[in-house]
Amino acid sequence: MIEANGVTRTYLSGGRPLIVLEDITLAIRPGEFVAIVGPSGSGKTTLLGLLAGLDLPTAGTIRVDGEDLRSLDEDGRARLRRERIGFVFQSFQLIPTLTALENVEVPLELRGESPDGRARELLARVGLGARLDHYPAQLSGGEQQRVALARAFSTRPRYLFADEPTGSLDTATGREIERLLEELNGEAGTTLVLVTHEAALAARAPRTIRLSGGRLVEDTGA
Repeated sequence: MIEANGVTRTYLSGGRPLIVLEDITLAIRPGEFVAIVGPSGSGKTTLLGLLAGLDLPTAGTIRVDGEDLRSLDEDGRARLRRERIGFVFQSFQLIPTLTALENVEVPLELRGESPDGRARELLARVGLGARLDHYPAQLSGGEQQRVALARAFSTRPRYLFADEPTGSLDTATGREIERLLEELNGEAGTTLVLVTHEAALAARAPRTIRLSGGRLVEDTGA
């Protein structure tokens, strides 16, 4: 379970504190599919990064499986992300000098695991079995996002976070990515938390968390 209690995040802007998130309290249960929605600037991506351990709150606590992220140093948070968390970025974040296959194998290698065919299997699962040796520059945006999905699921993460996973894709490709996210999530039993502006994608999630002005204004699962 992921628990956020009284979470606030501020940044300095022009020498003055800017409150991006204020007093957020929520719990995400194992296996849930949750969409975080709200207008631009409402704090959605900031909240996603905090829940995934990419950043720390200014105040309040975030616990992942009972472990307080503030009690961990950067190495400890990196270990937690490596062992339990997958992340899909809107900008794909693929390594340009590695092939599709090598990009998917990287998380497994960082964990000291042999890829043992899993990367090939996942790429085939997302329809890229014939594109294993292609570099990111040789792939379309939709294909790159499929590689990113395969990479995120390669370590069988307990939690998967996705930041606008269809935001830079055309409508048809976006719908296909939505379907793959939902299918892979269901098959693996992974807890899926995503940020989206897409009403159709948010509607697929059984639970919606809505932010406005940095505050939680609606939680259909509360």
